[in-house]
Amino acid sequence: MTSWFEKLTPNFLHPESKKVSIPEGVWHKCPNCKETIYGKDLKKSLKVCTTCGFHFLLCATERIEQLTDADSFKELYANLTPEDPIKFVDSKPYPERVKMAKRKTGLTEAVLTGDAKINGRLVSLAVLDFGFMGGSMGSVMGEKITRLIEHSADTNQPLIVVSASGGARMQEGILSLMQMAKTSIALNLLKDQHLAYISLLTYPTMGGVSASFAMLGDVILAEPGSLIGFAGPRVIKQTIKQDLPKQFQRAEEQLEHGGIDRVVKRGDLKDELSKILDYLTANIQ
Repeated sequence: MTSWFEKLTPNFLHPESKKVSIPEGVWHKCPNCKETIYGKDLKKSLKVCTTCGFHFLLCATERIEQLTDADSFKELYANLTPEDPIKFVDSKPYPERVKMAKRKTGLTEAVLTGDAKINGRLVSLAVLDFGFMGGSMGSVMGEKITRLIEHSADTNQPLIVVSASGGARMQEGILSLMQMAKTSIALNLLKDQHLAYISLLTYPTMGGVSASFAMLGDVILAEPGSLIGFAGPRVIKQTIKQDLPKQFQRAEEQLEHGGIDRVVKRGDLKDELSKILDYLTANIQ
């Protein structure tokens, strides 16, 4: 029963009257510094925290929009989609997981491949999407990247691959592991023709992707704070039963030990790629 005092007091004094439904995506909390960021401000900063510089994950389409000239991306091999070669089932059948990933991302596989322009220069571009089953590499991703490498060789274009992946896709077993060798061997086509291959590593680049094409670039760039390695730090810590350095497997540590060539902030990436392409292709007509 409501008391006479509650009836007379203004609504703003009642805590329940202050409950407001906030649409998803209006506010974001930085995983690093815990700062709350307005969605539109985060978009303006290219999804980089304005307080601590933390680089949020980007989907493949966002990455393409940031790195390439407007409306220049032309997708290739969009008709290739995953099947279920070993009839894998865990808590869900593999085809069901693929359907869920397609609905979530709007993609048909964890990589977008095609031609694009960066400051007017035509390149072959592959961008992995971590939102599609952790950016994992299965048979279709391996095939799309291999075809793109061959396309790059046929058209005499430099190749850029942007990685964001947890590694090989376990639902395809050994067939996913075979993509490591397949993509690595294909890159010899570019080497033989002296065509540039730039690999951009983002958070995270792990497992079979880091152990194959991601670490084979003529130039290897990484975004600040990117996790780069094979097994993750938690697994390594449990295995060796020792604490790990604070920056273990981060881009900055990889740069210090010669694993990559440069750490580049997201806002500088397009111009940095353009400069490197100019340098690497200066003597190629």
